[in-house]
Amino acid sequence: MNHRQSTAPADKSKLQALMQGGRMADALALLEQQLAQTPEDGEALYLAAVCERYLKHYPSAENYLRRRLEQAPEDGRSLQELAHLYRDQGKPELALDAYEQAVRANPALIASFENQLRLQRALGRERDAAVTEARLKQASTLPRPLLAVTDLLAQGRIVKAEELCRAFLQKYPRNTEGMRLLAEIGARFGALDEAQFLLETACELAPDDTRLRIELIRILGKRQRFDQSLAQAEQLLSAAPDNLQYQSLRAIELLQLGRYGEAIDGFDAILTRLPDDAVTLTSRGHALKTRGDTAQAIDSYESACASASSDGEAWYALANLKTYRFSDAQIDTMRQRLASRRPLMDQVYLSFALGKALEDRGEYEESFTHYAHGNRRKGSQLAYRRETFRAEVEAQITHLTADVFAQHANAGCDAPDPIFILGMPRAGSTLLEQILASHSQIDGTRELPNVLSLSQRLRRLRDSEGNQPGYPQVLRQIDAETLRNLGQSYIDDTRIHRADAPFFIDKMPNNFRHIGLIQLMLPNARIIDARREPMACCFSNFKQLFAEGQEFSYDLADLGYYYRDYERLMAHWDTVLPGRVHRLQHERLLDDIEGELEALFHYLELPFEEQCLRFYESDRPVRTPSSEQVRQPLFRSAQEQWQNYAPWLSPLRDALDDGVS
Repeated sequence: MNHRQSTAPADKSKLQALMQGGRMADALALLEQQLAQTPEDGEALYLAAVCERYLKHYPSAENYLRRRLEQAPEDGRSLQELAHLYRDQGKPELALDAYEQAVRANPALIASFENQLRLQRALGRERDAAVTEARLKQASTLPRPLLAVTDLLAQGRIVKAEELCRAFLQKYPRNTEGMRLLAEIGARFGALDEAQFLLETACELAPDDTRLRIELIRILGKRQRFDQSLAQAEQLLSAAPDNLQYQSLRAIELLQLGRYGEAIDGFDAILTRLPDDAVTLTSRGHALKTRGDTAQAIDSYESACASASSDGEAWYALANLKTYRFSDAQIDTMRQRLASRRPLMDQVYLSFALGKALEDRGEYEESFTHYAHGNRRKGSQLAYRRETFRAEVEAQITHLTADVFAQHANAGCDAPDPIFILGMPRAGSTLLEQILASHSQIDGTRELPNVLSLSQRLRRLRDSEGNQPGYPQVLRQIDAETLRNLGQSYIDDTRIHRADAPFFIDKMPNNFRHIGLIQLMLPNARIIDARREPMACCFSNFKQLFAEGQEFSYDLADLGYYYRDYERLMAHWDTVLPGRVHRLQHERLLDDIEGELEALFHYLELPFEEQCLRFYESDRPVRTPSSEQVRQPLFRSAQEQWQNYAPWLSPLRDALDDGVS
C-alpha cells in the first residue's frame, strides 16, 4: 500500500500559504480534517508533525511522526523532522542519532547535515564534525539536478530520477557522479550491464575516485562477475594495503568465488587488528557456514553478537541456520535490543531471529508477532504491487502463445547443459539441487541471475523502427540469430560457476517467469518445476528474510496471490509447451524418493546413481538458507509447521482461495 498520498490540490495550495505565513494552528486544523477522512495519508501526517513542532506541542508532533514512520521507517524527511523535534526539546544525543538516520535514508538532506555538524561542534566532537563537514561539502557541491536525482531516489521515484539524470548527462556527459547515479538507477531496474558500463567509464575518467570503484565491485558482484570484482578489489588494495575496508572487500570477493580458505584467512587478518568487529565476524561466519564448518560458523556468529559493535545480522544468521537453538539469555538480549530505537534493518534482523527462537520453543503467538513485525518493516522498504506482477503474468500468457514457439522451433543455442530448477522459493529446490549435484554428470552452482539480466536487456531492445516493444512482446518478433546469441551468452557467462560436468544446475526460482525466453534461446535445456503445498510453501516464505528480491514475500495476502499467479503461469507453459517442464511435488519426493528420482532422471535422460540417495553426505558448498537442512537425511517435520500459526494466517488462506482461477 502506498502511504505517500497527497492532500487535494486546493488544500495543498491553501496549506502551503498558511504554513509559509506562519499560521500553523490554521494549517493544523485543515490537516486534522484531512486525516479524519484519510488517517493513513503520509504527507498529512508529516505536515501535521511540522505544525505541532512549531506550535511547541511536542508530544503531539512525535505521535504524528511515529505514525508516519510506522508506515515508512526510512522516510528521510520524517526522520529529519524527528531530529528537529529532539533538537528543539534540547535532546542533542537523540537528535544526532535521528539526523544520521535521515541522511542515511536520503543523502540529499542538506539541513540534516548542517544541524548534525552544528550539534557535534557544540558538544566538542571535532572528529565527528570533520567527517560530517566532508559529507556536507560533498552533498552541497553537487549540481542541483543531481541533488534532485538523489532526493528522488530516496523517495523511490525512480522513473523521474532516471529522466532527470539522463537529461543532465546529455549536457554533461563526462560527469562521473551523474554516471554513478544513473548506474544506481540501472541497477534498481535490473539493467546491470548498463550499470557496469557506466561505472567502468566513470572509473576511467576518475581513476582515483574509490567510491566509483567500490560501486563497480558491487555491480560486478550482482552480475556474478566475481573474477572481475576481485580484480577491482585487489586494485584498490594494492594502492592502500593497510586499508581494512579494501581488505574486507577482497575477502568477500574471494568468498563469492568459492575460495573459502583464502577468504577466511582475509577475515582473520582483519580480526587481528579489530578483534571484536561484528561485521567481519559475521562475514567470516558466512564463509564457514557455506563451507560446511557449522560449529566454527556458530562460534563466529556468537562472537559477533557479543561484540559492542554488533547489529542484528549475526543474530539472524544464527536463526537462519535453522538448526540453532537460542538460550533464555540470548532471547532476553534480543528483546532488549529490539525495544530500543535501532536502525531499520537491525529491527528486521532481530524480529526474524526472535520469531524463529520463539517458534522453536512453541511460543507461537509471540513468534508470529515478531515475524509479522519483521515483515512489515522489511516490506516498508519495498514497492511491490501484486497488480504489477499479475499484469506481467498476463503479458506472458497473451504474447507467448504456441504459434510463437512453433515459429522459432529451430532457433536458439542448442547447448543441452543447463538444468533449470524453478518455481516458488522455499519449495524444496535446495534439496533437489543437492540430490542432483550428487550425480557425477551434474554440477551444482547457485541461484544465477543471468536469465533475469537477459530479460532486462530485452526490455530495452529496439526494433528496426527504433521502437521499444517491451518484454515479453519483443520475443514475438526476435530473429533466430539474436536468440542463438542470447543462449550462447548465457552458456558463456555461467561458465565461471561450473566444474567439469557436462550438465549444471541454475536454481534461480524466479526463472518460472521466463520459461518462454528459456525455451526460445536454449531449446534443449531441462526445466524442473519444484512445487510445494501452498500453505506450507507460502508460510515458509513469510518466515524467511531474503538477502534480496522476493518482494512479494513480506505480506501474507501478497504471498497467496503470487502463488496462484505462479500456478496460472505454469499451467500456461504446460499448455503451450506440453511435456517441456517436469513437475516435482515436494511432498511426493519425501514419501517416495526412489520413485520420484527414477521419473526425474528419466526426464533428464541420465542414468540413476546410488549416491544421489545419500545427498546429505556431499561436502559441496551450499549458499541458500536451507544449507544445514540439506546436510541431513530427509525429514517431514517442516511440512505441517504452518498449522501452528493457523489462527493468524487468514489473509493467506483468503488470498489463496480468492486467487484460484
